[in-house]
Amino acid sequence: MPMVVGVVAGAAVLAVLALIGLFKMCWRVAEPNEALVISGSKHRTEGLEEGMGFRIVTGRGTLVLPGVQAVRKMSLDLNETELHVDCATHQGIPLKVRGVVIFKVGDDFVSIANAARRFLDQQKLMSERVHNVFAGHLRSIVGGLTVEDMIRDREKLTGQTRAACGTEMEKLGLIVDSLQIHEIEDPTGYIQNLAMPHAAAVQRDARIAQAEANRLATEAEQQSYARMAEATRDSEILQAGYQAERDKAGAKARQAGPLADAAARQEVVVQETRVAELEAHRREQQLQADVRKPADAQAYEKRTLAEAERDARISAAQAKAKETELAAAAEATRVKAAAGAEAEATKARGTAMAAATRATGEAEAASAQARGLAEAEATKARGLAEAEAIKARAAALAENQEAVVAQQLAENWPEIVKAGASAFASVDNMVVLNGAEGMADMLAKALTMGGTGLGLARQLLASMNQNGPHTNGTPSLNGSVPPPAQRVPVDTDKG
Repeated sequence: MPMVVGVVAGAAVLAVLALIGLFKMCWRVAEPNEALVISGSKHRTEGLEEGMGFRIVTGRGTLVLPGVQAVRKMSLDLNETELHVDCATHQGIPLKVRGVVIFKVGDDFVSIANAARRFLDQQKLMSERVHNVFAGHLRSIVGGLTVEDMIRDREKLTGQTRAACGTEMEKLGLIVDSLQIHEIEDPTGYIQNLAMPHAAAVQRDARIAQAEANRLATEAEQQSYARMAEATRDSEILQAGYQAERDKAGAKARQAGPLADAAARQEVVVQETRVAELEAHRREQQLQADVRKPADAQAYEKRTLAEAERDARISAAQAKAKETELAAAAEATRVKAAAGAEAEATKARGTAMAAATRATGEAEAASAQARGLAEAEATKARGLAEAEAIKARAAALAENQEAVVAQQLAENWPEIVKAGASAFASVDNMVVLNGAEGMADMLAKALTMGGTGLGLARQLLASMNQNGPHTNGTPSLNGSVPPPAQRVPVDTDKG
């Protein structure tokens, strides 16, 4: 069963292919520039006589039965033929006419049918047939015209030729698209001789015109020369005027030269005077810059350095005094601490040594008191000497009295402290019965003697300022001098 289906399908495909091939064999299509002439069956075509026996198809397709009908093509393209015709005019003058005819088969069925009957198998001979038709009619028409008519109205020749050939071309199924007469040749020279009178007249007119042109040109040249001479005269007159003006301007310029030189010299003198003034001013400014300002700067420098040196000495004195004060305070603190420690140790050793220590202490105290009095006297003498020195310096530095005092105290502070502490220099063993407080009190009073010197100096300075200097140069001292030293109290009741 499947085999049968395959065979049937194959047969159907072959049948379709066969039908397609048959249809292609039977179907004919006319191109736009051709007409199909189908013969072999009776057809009636509009515009044609009945029983023509063929059918015309243009611009479409049609079915044709192979073997029964015959199909041939008729070209509808343009065709061209050259005209070379030997003619004779009405005067008997031989001429050769050269032209071209462009024609084609008509687009209507009648023209196609007429052309098919005459040229279907001889389409290549169509141009020759058309040339013969036009040559005969052209000879006939030229024979009725003169050479002058042909030359003057060539369009008339063309129109008569087309009209004469129109009927015959229609019978042939052809239409003329264009007819052109290119040239007319004259072997005898008639046309040339015909043109000679006109050429002579033209030459004559040309010579006359040339002569007239030469005359006009000569007149124009003479007028031009006259105008040139007139222009030359005017130019020379103007040049003479300009020369006079130039001479006048030159004379003025020559006169203006000395005046300009004098004015220039005057301006030079003025400028030199200004330069001298500016130079004097510049020298004055240079003197100010080179002498006065450096002198002022040097004086200012010396004054500034003196003030700076003075301030530096004052600052150094103040710094030294502060340093000495701090060192004394530190030493007092250290001594107080050591005394406290020693007091504790002494208290621990017992009361056995109390009596002996007390006797020794009294002796040492008496000795220390005597030495203290001697040291106080020496200190007083030194204070007086220093007061004299301070007075001498105060006269030179009246504005810095406090600084001088501070400086002197700072310089002699170690000696002052040393003098206050010299009261204990010969004491080998000291028993302080009041304990740590007694030791601290003793050291504080010893250090106070240094401060007494400061107070004495200030009192001396105050008294000098109040009373003024004596005639002998020594200051008057008002007020009492504090005692040089005080005895360290020893409490014998405590032990």
